[in-house]
Amino acid sequence: MYGAPVDLSFRSLSRLTDAWTETPYSGLRPLKKNSERKYLSCSLRLSNNSITDLSDLHQTVSHFLAEPSHLAWLDLSFNKLSHIEQVLCELPGLRVLYLHGNNIHTLSEVDRLAALPHLHSVTLHGNPIETNKTYRNRVISALPRLKTVDFSAVTQQERVLARLWHQSNTRCRNTRKSLG
Repeated sequence: MYGAPVDLSFRSLSRLTDAWTETPYSGLRPLKKNSERKYLSCSLRLSNNSITDLSDLHQTVSHFLAEPSHLAWLDLSFNKLSHIEQVLCELPGLRVLYLHGNNIHTLSEVDRLAALPHLHSVTLHGNPIETNKTYRNRVISALPRLKTVDFSAVTQQERVLARLWHQSNTRCRNTRKSLG
């Protein structure tokens, strides 16, 4: 039913609305359209652009996809995003999210993605948050349903360690609050 990804990569887009006048690349698999000229796809590639904010994400997804609520794979890698915006958490069918190679500084923003019930793969490497020594533990702890992080499988041992790390951190924070 669903065709190839709608690919709007490498277009020098600085705003999502700039994509609306673009024709997606046609790859090995042809792009299929419905009678309204919208693409029968559940994947959208917006990588390697200069996008700084996602305020028009819903409108952009609706502009291109015949069934925007079925968006399952979103590639926003290698842009200029500095935050994990709330609008990403309003994509209930999202399973795969690529955010690597951006400018995300605050590790706690990953917690927002817990609102995505079907998210099983995320990439965040190449962002400043990756330099935090608790980076992988924090991501796995915040998103326990993940199967892969940064193209690497999440092991059962990592899940246990992330759970223990989270419990230890929660206890430390609670102790500090009660003392302070």
